[in-house]
Amino acid sequence: MRLFTHNMLSSNIKGVANGFPLRIEAEQVLEKQVDFNPDFLRNLFPKLEWKALVDGARALGYAELPEAADSSMLESEEFLRKVHHALLELHLEEGALTCPETGRKFPVNKGIPNMLLHEDEGPWFGSRSAQMQPSILEMTFSSFKQETSLQLPGSLVSQMLVRITGKQ
Repeated sequence: MRLFTHNMLSSNIKGVANGFPLRIEAEQVLEKQVDFNPDFLRNLFPKLEWKALVDGARALGYAELPEAADSSMLESEEFLRKVHHALLELHLEEGALTCPETGRKFPVNKGIPNMLLHEDEGPWFGSRSAQMQPSILEMTFSSFKQETSLQLPGSLVSQMLVRITGKQ
C-alpha cells in the first residue's frame, strides 16, 4: 500500500468521529521505483493531508519530508522528488493500520489494506439500511460483471460479495 492510498483512508466504524489518519504499524516496507512526474505531484499537493503524509512516511522509516509544506515549495525539484518517493515509491507490504479513536487494527497483507468492518461495527448496523446494504452490493457487482463481461467465480470480488452478503 502506498502512502498515496493511506492519505485517503479513514476508519468508518460506527460512532467514530475522527478516524483519520490511520496510524501505520509497519512490519515490512518495500521500495518500488516509479517514473517521476512533477506535474502530477503539483496537481495532487493541494489534496494531500500533509501531516498524515509526514507521519506515515516516518512510520515507514522515511524522515526526509519537512514538518510543514506550502505551494511555494512545489518549484523545488528536490522537494518534489522527496514527496514522490514518500507518496509513490514506499510501499507498506505487511503491517496494520490503526484507528486513532478506537484502536481497531486493520491488517495490511501483500500490500492490500483490509478495511472490511465486522457486522456490529458498520455504520448501517441496526438500521433499515443494514438490510438494504447487501442488495446494493449485489446490484453493483452484478452490474460490474455484465459491463466487463468477466467471469468472476472464485475471484476476490466474488469472495468479498459472499463475505458481505452471506450468499453464495
